Amino acid sequence: MTIEFTVHSLAETEHIANRLAGLLSPPDVVTLEGDLGAGKTMFTKALARSLGITRTVNSPTFTILKQYEGHVPFNHLDVYRLADSDEDLGWDELFYGNAVSVVEWAHLIEADLPEERLEIRIQHTGDTSRKIVFTPKGKRFEKICEAMTL
Repeated sequence: MTIEFTVHSLAETEHIANRLAGLLSPPDVVTLEGDLGAGKTMFTKALARSLGITRTVNSPTFTILKQYEGHVPFNHLDVYRLADSDEDLGWDELFYGNAVSVVEWAHLIEADLPEERLEIRIQHTGDTSRKIVFTPKGKRFEKICEAMTL
């Protein structure tokens, strides 16, 4: 099962992230894939705002992980720099703790990800348009996807 959204503006992307945020709770894990500039961090920023994060959210490319407090704790990971690394950064504590986690470039740590998660792929389809594809892994995320289509 997958669901697809086509968006034509940042506001439409934010709307999808806002709807998703209302369905997430700890310890949910969302993975984000897409080319550079596809909108992964913009999607994450909108999701974080909807979870009550008031601090500036930016890509943790050089630090790997940033943690924020809001309505629920929020972990934002960018694992791009971990390509070809077998370093254990305490994934279990992050992914099974009391936070919602978003992982950019998640395919690079595939073996360390929870089996149940929501995979999101963002693809350019034009200058300002994107296709956002949700692929649920597990029953909880199937229900979240069903709720997103209502």
